[in-house]
Amino acid sequence: MTELQTYIKSYFGIQPNQQQEVAELFKRETLYKGEYYTKVDHYCKKLSFVHSGYIRIYADTPQKEVTQWISGKGHFVTELSSFIFNQRSRFNLQALTDCELFTIHEEDYQKLQVLVPDWQQIEKRFISECFITLENRVFQFLSLSAEDRYDQLYNYDKELFTEVPQQYLASMLGMTPETFSRIRKKKIS
Repeated sequence: MTELQTYIKSYFGIQPNQQQEVAELFKRETLYKGEYYTKVDHYCKKLSFVHSGYIRIYADTPQKEVTQWISGKGHFVTELSSFIFNQRSRFNLQALTDCELFTIHEEDYQKLQVLVPDWQQIEKRFISECFITLENRVFQFLSLSAEDRYDQLYNYDKELFTEVPQQYLASMLGMTPETFSRIRKKKIS
């Protein structure tokens, strides 16, 4: 079983006899540091699995730039409202490092409905898991202190703290860079 097939099995639960066919719809791509996966007001016509590297999902507001999420190895990335509902992207998705991706484009994604008979249920479960992740993030913002949010992210992915600029992590955690730096110094000492 290839690494991509393992990802497909773990995320979608696709039967072994279908995994190879589904994996063949994904193409390996490289997104270099600084390049955009998609930009605000563009249409995102692809879904990718991050094999290596980090992609920042962010938006510019009148007051500041806000990092919504940083997607790394082992996660899918797309601008979901654009990909699923054919709306213009609300976020910029930009590579923070060189990234290796497994990408499926919209036309091949549509083939999954024919290739995998129970695709609608699988897709529903996948999107539901995305929604639950979002609910959990909202709850954390409402219920946890800045230090607790820092700790949760650190325990979730320590590598982020060495690979991603601190101001992006601070923004993603809903804190100022100064607060992030103060918490970080406290943790290190």
